[in-house]
Amino acid sequence: MRSTEEPSPKVCHAEACAIQECLRRTNYNERRCTAAIDSLYACCKKMYENDTDARAIACPQPEQLKMKLEQREKEIVDAEMRKTRMR
Repeated sequence: MRSTEEPSPKVCHAEACAIQECLRRTNYNERRCTAAIDSLYACCKKMYENDTDARAIACPQPEQLKMKLEQREKEIVDAEMRKTRMR
């Protein structure tokens, strides 16, 4: 897929749906859904590694994904943790 095309609605769709299901099950507690979020980011990373021009509706833009992965490596995985760490 090239960037001139519409983003794919199917790439990483299952991973994005798993996040929504997890959030619903946990009363929207993002901390309890980090494995599902990590799975989506891994899928998106793989997509970009395979085709730097690829785009998917479920995936952050490459620059945003890079920032999110860096934050997760530092264990800043959601807004609640970021707020706690800033105190």
